[in-house]
Amino acid sequence: MKRIILILAGLGIMVGAHAQFPMAGGPAKPKVTGRITALILDSLTKKPVDYATISLIKATDSKAVNGGVTDEKGKVVLQNVAPDQYKLSIGFMGYKSKTILVKTTPEKPDLNAGTIYVVPSQSNLKEVEIVGQQALIENKVDKLVYNAEADITNAGGDATDVMRKVPMLSVDINGNVQLRGSAVRVLINGKPSGTMASSVADALKMIPAEQIKSVEVITSPSAKYDAEGSGGIINIITKKKTSEGTSGSVNASAGTRSNNGAFNFNVKTGRLAVTTSLGVNHAYPQNSRVDVFNTAVINGVTNTVSQNGFSKWSRVGYNGSAGLDYDLNGYNNFSTNVKLNSFSNGGPGSSDIYTNQVFSQNIRDMDMSFNNMDWNVDYRKTSKKEGEEFSLSAQLSTGRNGSDFTNRFVTAGIPDFSIIGHNTGKNNEYTVQSDYTYPFSKTTVLETGVKGIVRDIISDYDASAQDFDYSQNVASAYGVMGFKLSKKITAKAGLRAEYTKINGVAGNITGFDNDYFNLFPSVVVSQNLSQMTTVKLSYNRRIQRPSLFYLNPFRNESDIYNPMEGNPKLDPELADNIELGYSTFIKGSIINASVFYRNTGNVIESSIRPITEDGINKNLTTYINVGTSQSYGLNVFGSYNPKPKWTLMANFGLNTYDVSSTQNNVNTGTFLNYTAFMRSAYALSGGWNTEVWGVINSPKRTFQGQTDAMYFYGGAVKKEILNKMATIGVNVLNPFSRDLNIKTVNNTATSSQKTDIHYPLRSFGLNFSYKFGKLKFTQKKSIKNDDLKKEEEQGGGGMGGGQGK
Repeated sequence: MKRIILILAGLGIMVGAHAQFPMAGGPAKPKVTGRITALILDSLTKKPVDYATISLIKATDSKAVNGGVTDEKGKVVLQNVAPDQYKLSIGFMGYKSKTILVKTTPEKPDLNAGTIYVVPSQSNLKEVEIVGQQALIENKVDKLVYNAEADITNAGGDATDVMRKVPMLSVDINGNVQLRGSAVRVLINGKPSGTMASSVADALKMIPAEQIKSVEVITSPSAKYDAEGSGGIINIITKKKTSEGTSGSVNASAGTRSNNGAFNFNVKTGRLAVTTSLGVNHAYPQNSRVDVFNTAVINGVTNTVSQNGFSKWSRVGYNGSAGLDYDLNGYNNFSTNVKLNSFSNGGPGSSDIYTNQVFSQNIRDMDMSFNNMDWNVDYRKTSKKEGEEFSLSAQLSTGRNGSDFTNRFVTAGIPDFSIIGHNTGKNNEYTVQSDYTYPFSKTTVLETGVKGIVRDIISDYDASAQDFDYSQNVASAYGVMGFKLSKKITAKAGLRAEYTKINGVAGNITGFDNDYFNLFPSVVVSQNLSQMTTVKLSYNRRIQRPSLFYLNPFRNESDIYNPMEGNPKLDPELADNIELGYSTFIKGSIINASVFYRNTGNVIESSIRPITEDGINKNLTTYINVGTSQSYGLNVFGSYNPKPKWTLMANFGLNTYDVSSTQNNVNTGTFLNYTAFMRSAYALSGGWNTEVWGVINSPKRTFQGQTDAMYFYGGAVKKEILNKMATIGVNVLNPFSRDLNIKTVNNTATSSQKTDIHYPLRSFGLNFSYKFGKLKFTQKKSIKNDDLKKEEEQGGGGMGGGQGK
């Protein structure tokens, strides 16, 4: 595999050479481009209108070619404007739209449009103070974008709070994210994270909301992306500074359930930019009541085990990063970034146990930890030909996670005995990637690249004979062509090839090898029905490889009657997806709707089976390829402003669940799953902002059972202070009920497992955030490893141990 990596790197260098000499005739003649600047003021108060949307539209064909948003001083700068005649359109909620004609020439490519006054709408003329807000949702050809920085109610929260407001996403009470009821890849600035690989929910809790610029939802990823995530990809874009000077932010949140803190500092001088960040999180230990009831028929005799107890878990974590970005010249850029992450979950617990009516007690302790480092090095080269780009990236990700538990059993008349377990997992990942983009014309663009990933996993047990050694190497190449079929119809088609080589040893199991080659086509066709309305049809094939959590055969017996272990022989899921989407923007209101069909083979799900060990009857939970799933679904998102300062948002998702397999004798029938999110936000005068929201999730099905429906809700009041440089506020979560009751039932032909968890949820919190400096944002191309199925995609909630987070 190392040879493959070297070959891929060599190919990247050759592509880089081609990037310097794009065509036989040498570099294309440079095009003259300039910029247009303008100052937008309120016609009555003569004050700046910040966050106003500016669109640059060609006068000849009314096609939008550029745009931007005014800063806090009302200024906007549109870069890379080709000489032509344009309409400059200014729009903002509470103001009448305004359009002026502008013209730039090769002799005078730069234009200062001067001061442009916009008139408040009739319903807003009596207002002296105007509260501005950037459009929350943007619909692009291949993704939907939620602009988190434009939502003041995010202040003081974390990434989990932000994700609940993103269209098409559903977030359960633990913070686990799904997209249209299926697995999803979560990236940060287009890059994978070792922390995300271990726990998406914990990683999101350690990212302050103020660090997030936007969230991209990509339901139909092109062949350019790793073919992972049957539901799609979520890309979190964080705030970065590219202007001269310094900037940063300080955030703190304290509450009855958890505390968060974060610090960010950015410096840019000349060609050099340095960014640093630090975040900490601490959740208080609180009792989760956990009741588990098992029944099993063994040799014709019914055996029962009833456990009634509690778990008192806490969570502690931190993350830090440091990055450097340097422009060698106008066409060459070098950047590097190091991220460190660490968190742990765990705590004591106790259960009263009745085994066939015989009483005993289990006193236990559990600790799970994860430490990770990600180091990225990226080189990017552009040319005088607009849109041409070559990049070469490398990434090292190294992680170490531990699982430790002790169980002490107390039974009258029998000496106490204990069970102790320890497991350390080490994951090292090496990646090299090269990408090249070449625009044949303004409407035809080629994207191509190669990539190699080497993964080595070692899982150490107490007994060395049970160690788990696993390696997975992936080599891939892709090509994507974007082009126009007509004036209003745009298409993008591509093909990705991936070769995967797997080998490993699990304890006394003989070594297992699994090599496979897959082709992943993708195509999307988008038509503009009008300037604000778009319809698109897409198809793609995706893969879902199991990660260490699913593969690791380590037996976790923190609950001796309900042990858990992974399955090293799992095959990856393969999914074919078809989607038809519609989006429109009508007078400030947004509607985005889609219907989809997904066929998934080798579906991975948890499975229980009764076993007897040392005279103890148990229900063992592991993971299997249960069968094939056909799922139909729809999603509708809407945003409406009854008044300029009042925003209503709602999202509703519906999908079918159906798994069948003749080999495993499984046929679940068809069930409906749904999720709904509602939100109301109102901006009052004087910098006050309020919001209330609620989430409803339907019962969640598996081939053996289901988890009951659940709902939770919250609200916040926040106030801008210190000339809008700081925010202070209070928030509540489920104020009228202390616990969230989560019931799960799993059945086999001869056994049953019922879990009833009372999860402490109610919380009250106080938050404060302060920012300084002025921020502008960019996102550079870099490595995107998004090809592993993670634990969080199956939902959360502790089994037996009651994971209180």
